[in-house]
Amino acid sequence: MKIDSLIANRLVFRKNTSFSGFIMRLSIIASAISVAIMIVTLGFVAGFQEAISKKVFGFWGHIRVHGQPGGEGLGGEEIPLQLSDTVYRKIVSAKGVLYADAVASKAALLKSSESMEGVLLKGVTAIYTRDRIIPFMKRGRFLSFDSSFNSVVISEYTARQLQLDTGSRAMLYFVSENQESPRVRPVQVTGIYATGIEEYDKSFVLTEMPLIQSVNQWKSDQTGSYEVTISDPQADLSIGETLLDQIPLSWYVSPVRTMFPNIFDWLHLQNTNRQLIIIIMCIVAIINLVSCLLILVLERTKMIGLLKALGATNRQVQNVFWRQGWIITISGIFLGTLLGLLFCFLQQQFGWIQLDETAYYISVAPVKIIWWQVLLVQAGTFLVAFIILMLPALLVRTIRPVAALRFD
Repeated sequence: MKIDSLIANRLVFRKNTSFSGFIMRLSIIASAISVAIMIVTLGFVAGFQEAISKKVFGFWGHIRVHGQPGGEGLGGEEIPLQLSDTVYRKIVSAKGVLYADAVASKAALLKSSESMEGVLLKGVTAIYTRDRIIPFMKRGRFLSFDSSFNSVVISEYTARQLQLDTGSRAMLYFVSENQESPRVRPVQVTGIYATGIEEYDKSFVLTEMPLIQSVNQWKSDQTGSYEVTISDPQADLSIGETLLDQIPLSWYVSPVRTMFPNIFDWLHLQNTNRQLIIIIMCIVAIINLVSCLLILVLERTKMIGLLKALGATNRQVQNVFWRQGWIITISGIFLGTLLGLLFCFLQQQFGWIQLDETAYYISVAPVKIIWWQVLLVQAGTFLVAFIILMLPALLVRTIRPVAALRFD
């Protein structure tokens, strides 16, 4: 073993009760905490964005194909689209598309024996992809599609307001400017859902497509829009352009994220928070490592002078401190990664961190580990440490043996 490696190992691994030993341990802990916080921050931001996005996309799909410009029509008067097997096959066969569901919306008043609420009906067909709504179901079952009665699935909020539960009967009132009296349809509650997104839970009621078609006086082969689900949410713009070539010229395509800009702008803001935290942690790590190395060099000034007096080159003396710096860095990265991943795993398993669902749309802080981000944190920390470790080289070269031996 080289003499510089032997000296560095003895300084690091022997029982050291000096001030420099305390500084080394403190630096390892500080580096580990910095790495752990960066990993936890990335995990929470990724999990948070994915959980909220899944709620929005689960309820609406990623792309909406409709008959009105600008994406209007949610709860308003929709221009009916002709249900066509040819067009449907073109939509679902487009690259990146998983499936598409025909839906229609209609504003109405839902009345129970206790109260009345304004709601937006979302009519779906019997072949609607139920996996989209099942994660939000709290009790009861999905729509029955029984011709003997119209069924609805309401939110927990609406159920509380109207004092309804599964099996309860209610009345839907449809008001139109062209009619003197509202049209009335009796319905039965078959299920209760909750997305945690207040805008949805306060407004939307799921019902059967034939009910919307009947009230709008549409034909059985007409619908309000298609909700298209794709494999990559980030590709919604490019896939939307592809769909424009597959549908009639009078139809329109709108990415769902452009229809709910307040939610997605808020999610995008989390990227800024993430970057800010990572920058702060990097600065902390840099200050920590620089301070540690300077203290180590200054405290070992006499040792540096003695080594130089015995014939050690500047390179050999520098290697002693470089090795100490690498041990601090690698130990900090290893312990920080372990600590960060352990914390994320425990949160995934037990959900200790709770959130106010009315404010954050979710009740438990979600975590998603993206392994390339973890590797990027490790590589970034290692690169920063490599640059910082050049500092002892500059300081060691300025120390003269005679002056160093007299240093106190």
